[in-house]
Parts: sequence; C-alpha cells; structure tokens
Amino acid sequence: MGEAIEMTRKEPGVALIRIDNPPTNALGAAPRARLHAMLDEIDRDLSVRAVVVTGTGEAFCSGDDLKAMSGGGDAAMDNLEQFARLFTRIETLRVPVIAAVNGYAAGGGLEIALASDIRLAARGASFIAAAVNVGLMASAWRLPRLIGLGRARAMLLTGAPIDARTALDWGLATALYEADDLAPRALNLALRIATRAPLSIEATKRMSGAAVDLDPQAAAQLNSDILSGLARSLDHQEALNAFRERRPPVFTRS
Repeated sequence: MGEAIEMTRKEPGVALIRIDNPPTNALGAAPRARLHAMLDEIDRDLSVRAVVVTGTGEAFCSGDDLKAMSGGGDAAMDNLEQFARLFTRIETLRVPVIAAVNGYAAGGGLEIALASDIRLAARGASFIAAAVNVGLMASAWRLPRLIGLGRARAMLLTGAPIDARTALDWGLATALYEADDLAPRALNLALRIATRAPLSIEATKRMSGAAVDLDPQAAAQLNSDILSGLARSLDHQEALNAFRERRPPVFTRS
C-alpha cells in the first residue's frame, strides 16, 4: 500500500497530488486530513500555480472508507462535515485544480472532481453519484450547476454510473484521453496555466466561481473591481512588454 496521499512537484509551478490507497483509493479520516494539509501548504506556497489531482490503479477515488464509517448519529454527521470542508477547500484553493479522473469517481470522489476547476478523464473512467446507494445525499448542489438539473437528477436519484463518453457529452469532463496519456496531458495543461500571469489566473478563478451566483449588476461591479487591480499591476505591463519584445514574460505577482 502507498502512503494514501502523495504530493510531488512535476513541473515548475505545478503540484501533483496522487491518491494511492488501493484498491479503491478511499479517503478515510487520516488520508483526508493529510490531503487537507497539503492543500493548505499549496495555498501558502506562492511558487505553486496549478495542481493536478489523480488516483492510482483503477480508481480515482471512491469517497469515504465505508468499512471505517460509524453507524450513524453525531459521529457520522461530523465525518460528513469534514468531507464537506475538504470539498470547499479544493473549490476555494488559490490556484486552479485539475482532476485527472483515471478510473471510477464515486461518492466523495465524484465530489472532489466536481470541486475541481477542470476535469479530464481516461476513456475507461466512470462517474457515480453514489450517495443514494448508502442512504445519504451528496453532489446535489454542484452537479446540477455543472451539467443541468435533468441530467444531474438522472445520476443523483439512481446512483448509477455514467461512462467517460457520456461525461464528456454532458460537460462533466472536458476531454478524454487514453489511460497512459491522462497524467501527462493533465500536467501539460497545468504547466500552461502555471506560465500565465498568476494574479490574473487567481482572479479569474475567483470571478468565474462567483459569477454564477451573482445578478448582472453585482457581477459587473465585481468584475470591474478585480479588473481595475489587474490593469494597474506590473505583471500586466510585463505581459505587454514581453509581447512587444517577443520574449517569455517574467511575472512577479506584483
């Protein structure tokens, strides 16, 4: 068995988090806390500009460790709330998160993918809103926002898997790759993001995340406030200078 959660630096500015808890890559309390700590570390480390999350073997992540779950009551609710905080931590991370879904993403594993900014999938991957299969509820907020209410309910109310091709057609995944190509493709995408202006990337993530909940006037005001700061930044000027001088820009987060 691996270390359950492993983080490595694969490219300049890119962190790779791999869930390695065979056979299903379940996230019990200990690996979940470790993942949360890694995300906190990434938020503090300004050299990290993009993150890839993936799994090992045939699973991306199966969610909670069902064998270790309590029978219910306050302990079960506390466990679910810890998971909810993890999803929010991923969603609000300073930098973009790419979920490279290498196998089945079920329950909390699906929610990790939904909380990520971009989802790439192996052709053999599957996605399962499995909460109703164990008498719970999950993904009922994020999934409809991503793929629409009708399609989301088909997943949420049945607990049945959808394959990677369907996920692509529904907008749950943005691209499909052969299994061996998935991680390299995800890392290449992360590197592309990591070479853009970091203040711009972080602001764009914040704005796009907030925009769907704002009315047009509030969205326009927030957009103006954020854009005003970016337009005055040295990184914006550096990008323009680099374009004119036909050289790669050197950003300083200022």
